[in-house]
Amino acid sequence: MNSECQNNQISLKKLVDDANSIILYLDQKQSICLCNKKTEKISGKNKSELIGNSWDEIFSNDSNADKKQQIFKAVLDDTITNKRSSIFESSIVDSLKIEHIISWNITPIFDISGTLEGILLLGSDVSSLKEREASLKKIDDTLMDMLSSIKEYALYAINLKGNITYCGMGFEPVFGWQKSEIAFKHVGLLHTIEDAANKLNYILEQTREKGYHEQEIFLVRKNGQTFPAILTIHRFLDADGALVGYIFIAKDVTEEKRLESQIFQSEKMSAVGKLAAGMAHEINNPLFVISGRLLMLLDSKRLATGVRNDLKIINGQAERIRSLVDRFLTFARKTSPNQEILEVNKIINSVLPLVSYHKLPSHKLRIVKDFTKKLPSIRGDLHQLQEVFLNLFINACQAMPQGGTLAIKTANIGNEFAQISITDTGDGISPENLRNLFIPFFSTKKEGTGLGLSICYNIIKNHRGSIEVESGIPKGTTFNVKLPFIKKGE
Repeated sequence: MNSECQNNQISLKKLVDDANSIILYLDQKQSICLCNKKTEKISGKNKSELIGNSWDEIFSNDSNADKKQQIFKAVLDDTITNKRSSIFESSIVDSLKIEHIISWNITPIFDISGTLEGILLLGSDVSSLKEREASLKKIDDTLMDMLSSIKEYALYAINLKGNITYCGMGFEPVFGWQKSEIAFKHVGLLHTIEDAANKLNYILEQTREKGYHEQEIFLVRKNGQTFPAILTIHRFLDADGALVGYIFIAKDVTEEKRLESQIFQSEKMSAVGKLAAGMAHEINNPLFVISGRLLMLLDSKRLATGVRNDLKIINGQAERIRSLVDRFLTFARKTSPNQEILEVNKIINSVLPLVSYHKLPSHKLRIVKDFTKKLPSIRGDLHQLQEVFLNLFINACQAMPQGGTLAIKTANIGNEFAQISITDTGDGISPENLRNLFIPFFSTKKEGTGLGLSICYNIIKNHRGSIEVESGIPKGTTFNVKLPFIKKGE
């Protein structure tokens, strides 16, 4: 053998010995014929202790050695039987009791006749790689948890036929559909019938042309309830840049719309309140003169009967104007409520007997109470709150001219608010009227002044609460009043 071959052999032996992978060569009996320094380091044994012994010596430091040896042997036997290489992953505990994840490449070596000569084992320590993968997976899981906790956004995708192919974060809480229920259903299910027929094609057309489209739209939950949303759509392209579908992100803006409505309502009420106060004072001055003169005339004993009756009619109408002016002033007046400690259930019970004193439909009305017991106390003005609930109860009864059920429910909302829900089984309120319900002087009643609900709104607002209404034709109407509980230290 010439010197060049000897040098090559020495270099190859050094390369094997210094390799960063475990290198083992087993004979036909699966005993170790060759091993390198990495094998010594992992096993904690030197070559003299390994060579000539069984391969299972490399698992000797492991408390689960028997189980791992059985699995490893099964893979070895399968590799030899089927005469093919195998890739297998297992763990080894070194002499310092540190666990290493090893990826094995197992290759059987056969001679020309097909007889097994030996088995080559190459093991790569992938522990650090696995740790990075676990860390990245943890980051991915955390990110997904964060995204999933954003309940106002829903991510979903459709194919070119309009069928939903993917539902991501927030889809179930926003729309109410389980992923298995909506998969491969047409995306039109999430839109109103009108929008599905008209707007949806326009939205997709705009997205195709521009690559991106955004607009405000009403979407539909599983239960049929519509809600306002900002819909953002992107093209979904494959690796070759071909259009294969669309990605949708829907943001539920119900709460934003509600807050906008409250701010607009407050600003509008403030402006109308100033106008009402000015009008009331301007009307009061001449009305005082008219009423005074009428009383003087009525005191005269020389009036004819017909004239006296006419004057009484005029005086009655003047009193009606005075009553209306008082309502204006009540609406406009920014008075702070008396700060009494009150119990919501007791307030309602004190008001219910007063309902029967008002002119109500003659048909049978049923009152159903569902009170949450032991509600925390609130602080407010008893008479003002009684006025609110009496007004709401009477309105509910008048909404059921053919009779029906008035349901009154109290609830504890997060130990923050008492919620009082007042529901009637009437015909409901149209969307056009619903938007104007708390506007002063708006009324659907022939003889209504349109100030009752406006005054209720102001009273509840002055109590740091809120009043909202849910209605639809012919679903009846529910008024939800929220009043804050007394906090510790107040």
